[in-house]
Parts: sequence; structure tokens; C-alpha cells
Amino acid sequence: MTFYQQLLSETEQERHALMTLPLIVQGAQGNITLETYRIFLTQAYHHVKHTTPLLMACGGRLSGEYEWLRTAIGEYIEEEMGHQEWVLNDIAASGGDKESVRNSATAADAACHETEVMVAYAYDMINRVNPLGFFGMVLVLEGTSTAVATQAGEKIMQALKLPKKAFSYLFSHGSLDLSHVTFYEGLMNQVTKPEDQQMIIHAAKRFYRLYGDIFKHVATQAAASQPLVAAA
Repeated sequence: MTFYQQLLSETEQERHALMTLPLIVQGAQGNITLETYRIFLTQAYHHVKHTTPLLMACGGRLSGEYEWLRTAIGEYIEEEMGHQEWVLNDIAASGGDKESVRNSATAADAACHETEVMVAYAYDMINRVNPLGFFGMVLVLEGTSTAVATQAGEKIMQALKLPKKAFSYLFSHGSLDLSHVTFYEGLMNQVTKPEDQQMIIHAAKRFYRLYGDIFKHVATQAAASQPLVAAA
């Protein structure tokens, strides 16, 4: 068994817990409201904007024995730079105020507690624990995207009658992003130190839970934003 296969095997329970969350299941069916989609994009922006800084921080903390991985991180940075602007453009194309989200002008447009905690854990993992643990986050975000993003984007686009330009984030991180997973698999199979392998597994388990908490928040906030219907 390769390390990548071991990583998938040992995080299967956490991955299943994430992928069976009601909001993810509903999204894959296109069964969400416009407000829910905008809330999802808002929180996506507030963690996607940290992708490049996190990659840079990770590369800077790697020891010399991982110079090959630092080089690969350079490729990741080129691929990921500016993706937060795609999310903002999707917000605008779906009728939201992207500048309000960018500047967090209201509480609803800010990063929620769950998003802040996931991002903070990523920085802490890199700077205090082990920079290799950041690749647990990569597994969660890349793997979840390729599993549901394209299908969800197509279904939501049809259901909400939104233009394709409102789904650049989902479509770009969906089936077209499969090459990233292959690239990631190759990198992980070059990590041979048991302590680093275990840290990646540990971090992935945590990131599955942290990312799931963001979806739970989106569902809760969306439900709270629905107008109350007076009893007959």
C-alpha cells in the first residue's frame, strides 16, 4: 500500500462524515437556495484567500530534505494564486455584493467562527507543529472539490437559473481539477518519514471535521435567514 492509499484508508470515516452532511448532499442535488449559495461563497472566499499565503508559509518552513516539495509548492502557488477573486466574481454574478464580502462590511459578510478556526489551525500546524501537516488540508479541499464541485455547480446552476459565470469557483475546482489530485498523490508517495506521514493523516482528520463545521454553519445561517411564515 502506498502512503497515499494509506492516507485515504485511514481518513475514510472522516471523509464519509463530511460527504454525508445534509448541505453537501443537497448541494450535489442542486437543492439549495440562492441565499445558501451566497453564504457558501462568502465563507469560501474567507478561506480561499489564505491558500497562497499558507502555501508560501509551508514552503518557507520546510527543512532542506524537503527541497523537492518546496519546488512542488511553487507550482501549487502558480495554480492557486488569485482564486479568491474567482469566488468574489461568482458572488457578484449571483447578485451579491462582492466588495462588501471582500471588506467584510457587515457581520454576515465576515469569516464565521468556523472558517477562522480552520484557517488558524492551518497556520498553527505550519508554524508550530509540522509544515507537512498542511497537506492534510490539501487532501480535504482538493478531494472534496473533485468529488462534488462540478456536479453541484451544474445542478445549482439549473435550479437557480444563474449564468455559468456565477460558478467559476466550483467548476474550476471540480472534475477539471483532477490533475491536482494526481499531482498530490505523487507528492504524498514521496513522503517516507513515518512521523511526517502520521502528522499528515492526523491533520487530514482534523481538517475534515473543521471543513465540515463550515458547512454546518452555512446551513444554520441560511436557515436563520429564511423569513418566518406566520401560523394560519
